Order: sequence, then structure tokens, then C-alpha cells
Amino acid sequence: MVSANATTGEVILNGDAIPGYMPAMTMAYTLKQPSVATALHPGDTITAVMEPTAQADLLDQIDIVDQAKLDYVPRVVYNTLEPGEAIPDFRFLNQSGRMISLGQYRGRVVLLTFIYTRCPLPNYCVRMSRNFAKIDKALEKKPKLYAKTHLLSISFDPAYDTPKVLRSYGGAYTGLYTKETFTHWEFVAPPVHELKRVLLFFDIGITPVGSQTITHSLSTVVIAPDGKLYKWYPGNEWKPEQVLADVAHLEAGRA
Repeated sequence: MVSANATTGEVILNGDAIPGYMPAMTMAYTLKQPSVATALHPGDTITAVMEPTAQADLLDQIDIVDQAKLDYVPRVVYNTLEPGEAIPDFRFLNQSGRMISLGQYRGRVVLLTFIYTRCPLPNYCVRMSRNFAKIDKALEKKPKLYAKTHLLSISFDPAYDTPKVLRSYGGAYTGLYTKETFTHWEFVAPPVHELKRVLLFFDIGITPVGSQTITHSLSTVVIAPDGKLYKWYPGNEWKPEQVLADVAHLEAGRA
């Protein structure tokens, strides 16, 4: 192990050869579960299962064979999101300046993802917001599902992403701009003192870079009507169709 980045979920390995696939080399990999990086540090020897994709080589099922620091303790421990896990009743300030809580949407399927409004990368926050816009429009065409779902885009930059900023950002993505009512898709941020707890629970790592940019991981969650986790999508490879299928499956189970 050369290095591990707990924020981005990227590790650099001095890897042995993989017969028939690649020679021994030092290269970067992406962890399938970014939170695993908090348990890794330079000098560790690991084994892992590699899943090649079009975007990156993903590492999964990691075992630490030899630890360079036997007394090593990660600075922070991120939650490993598991289906059926109860979601805490986190509170957020929305685009209209009102405090909301996840608990108030009990009985609906809640879809939430994480963004910050100044994110310049098309494959990160921009993709998350575009995906949610497609989901929102698709659900709008199915009034019964629309009434039983709620979308939340959660900013991890509450100091900058004030209600005014979130309202402008959200209106642009819904396409209604100043006419948007935000009754189905809200744009919110946790109070500053709650930010760390929210990020640890939803397995989001952030590192400010300069005054405007944040290096971060991604997390998108489907919460069942009973307030428990149904599906977790780390990273940016999930498709709107997958989440819409999750919603349909949950609602079919209630019919």
C-alpha cells in the first residue's frame, strides 16, 4: 500500500502481477466502499477482489494481510450503510429557510443525494442533480408514485449554500426557476454543527481545496416508507432508471 485517500476513496498500490490481465505495477484504484480507506495506511499489505469497469478498476472484499502500524486507529470511522438500517431523523435547513426533518416524510419513499452548488465537475454533483431532475420528471408523469415520494439534494457546504443559493440552484435544475414551489424536490443543508454526523453516517468524505472547491465522495440513498435504508449507491455510476425501479418495487410491495 503506497497511499489511501479516505476522502475520495482512492488508493495507490504497488501491486503484484495479475496473470493474464496486467503486470506488476504501481497504480491508482477506486474502493467500491470508500470508507474502507480509513482503515488503510502506507505500508499495509492487502488482498482484494478487482472489478474492472469502463471508468475505473474497483477494489472490493479487502483483507489486510499485514498492517504496518499494529496500533493504528483511523481518525474517523464512516458508517457502512446496510439495507434495513434505520436512518436517523436528521434535520436540515431548506431552500425556503425552514427546518425540515427526515422523519416528517415517513410513509413516503425518500431519495437523497449529496452535492454542493459550486461543484465544477460534470461527473460529480452536476451528474447527481441531473439524475435527480430526470427522476423528478419521470415521477411527475405517474401521479400516484409522485405523491408517495420525496427528493432531497443535501449540500455539504452549508456556509456557502444558504437557502437563497439553494433556491436559485434548485430552480435551475427543475427548470421552473423562480416559479418552483419545491413541494416534491427540496434542496437542503444540515446545520454546521450537524454536518460531520451526517457525513459520517452517509459515508461522505470531504476535503476543502482552496476557498471554493471541495474534494468529495458521493452517496445516494433510497429510504423505504418505514424510514429504513432500502438501497445505497456510492459513486456516480448509478442510473436514474435503477432508482426508479427501486421506487416501483417498494410501492409494489405496499400495494
